[in-house]
Amino acid sequence: MILLKDPRTRRRRLGVVAAAGGLLAALLTAAPAAAIPDPGDEPAAPKEMSRSAQAEAREAIESGEIPTQDEVVRSDNIRHVANIPKDALTGFNSDLAFQGRYAFAGNYDGFRIFDISNPKSPRTVAQVLCPGSQNDISVSGDLLFLSTDSSRSDSSCNSTTQPATEKSSWEGMKVFDISDKRNPRYVAAVETACGSHTHTLVPERKNVYIYVSSYSPNAAYPDCQPPHDGISVIKVPRKAPHKAAVVGFPVLFPGEGPDGGGNPGAPTNPGVSKTTGCHDITVLPSEDLAAGACMGDGILFSIKNPERPKVIDRVQDNVNFAFWHSATFNQRANKVVFTDELGGGGAATCNAAVGPDRGADGIYDIVGKGDKSRLVFRSYFKIPRHQADTENCVAHNGSLIPVKGKDIMVQAWYQGGVSVWDFTNSSKPKEIAYFERGPLATDRIVTGGSWSAYYYNGYIYSNDIEKGLDVLRIDDRRTDPADRIQLRELNPQTQPDYFDDRD
Repeated sequence: MILLKDPRTRRRRLGVVAAAGGLLAALLTAAPAAAIPDPGDEPAAPKEMSRSAQAEAREAIESGEIPTQDEVVRSDNIRHVANIPKDALTGFNSDLAFQGRYAFAGNYDGFRIFDISNPKSPRTVAQVLCPGSQNDISVSGDLLFLSTDSSRSDSSCNSTTQPATEKSSWEGMKVFDISDKRNPRYVAAVETACGSHTHTLVPERKNVYIYVSSYSPNAAYPDCQPPHDGISVIKVPRKAPHKAAVVGFPVLFPGEGPDGGGNPGAPTNPGVSKTTGCHDITVLPSEDLAAGACMGDGILFSIKNPERPKVIDRVQDNVNFAFWHSATFNQRANKVVFTDELGGGGAATCNAAVGPDRGADGIYDIVGKGDKSRLVFRSYFKIPRHQADTENCVAHNGSLIPVKGKDIMVQAWYQGGVSVWDFTNSSKPKEIAYFERGPLATDRIVTGGSWSAYYYNGYIYSNDIEKGLDVLRIDDRRTDPADRIQLRELNPQTQPDYFDDRD
């Protein structure tokens, strides 16, 4: 029997004090920040809370409405089997990728490789110091790819921060050879317009294509000029990765004016990000499809020609979505889950003041076939467990849990923890399991919590910004069939056909 009616669910009033103090108004009217506060290589400064908000958080803890500081709480169908704290790399932990018995964990200071052959006791194989936020990470064969979206003095791993106003500054993609997991070797760097906040692989036999997502151009930045209305496409020859190069910049939002044809944001659409690029793209190679989360727009596009992706449909939500952050297809490719990162990942949005529809997931059905496919909105999903106003919490990175005939995914919510939820019925999504910790602090917002939570070969792996790598095991009849799916490689933004890719 799973425990989901946690006594803490009765509360659901947290955040009312914050609303009275103007937090809600600020979230609804201010342009959203970058996906996570992006201060280069330094964590965002903690934000002091008002005395009333601090008192509310303490009262909620004392009454049992939220867990105590750092206390672990979970539903009965999830076990916490391991935690590996941060070590030499002390920056924010970021994204994850997987290959065979290895997990690859990004960190603002570089990346870490774990041997997860025993998920209950992961072992560190290598730690590579190579600063450059966010260090979004993916792998394909013997190659590892790392995004740099902080302006650097050069492309080396010894670079220092340098203003983007200087022409000599560098941002973009780094490529490593990981044929020897204990000794990764840096083999190539490709500069891209506005850097690389995230990236997505479209692998082929001879080449790997990389879709580079970046945004927020500025006329003062020589290498990040407006309009920035598309994505950079990099081609990496597998046998000659040193020849990696940009092969195109397809425009996804054609239009007149200095910012192209994307969402204009405020003042036309108050509280919505102006579209000046994409934040994240997920591809489904088996269907030649991709879904783009592009600041103020969600798009569906064809990748039949990976160098020239073609937009099929585009949607906006100018009422409840502030910053289109990421996307996940279901297995049948007839749904897409888009996330809204209200507040930029550094704000407390999982409370009564913000409500259930903002900072949430938007579930869209894909209706029609081929170039006539359309995205049709069905519902929102947000974790039902309210968090303290000192906890940054909003929808973030997740992946499918592969169960045939069901649409179930696991997802990170920063300090809201890890949620497993079912969207088989697009109009009635529901949470079926969760894991979270109590707030990092009760007097200020300290950025932390689960950045990414993904299902891989029987376990859930969560890269917690401050606490390190968590390994979870879900035991539930609804998800147990997923144990039969064993992948050789997983980059969650390159979704596999789970029921074709088996050992």
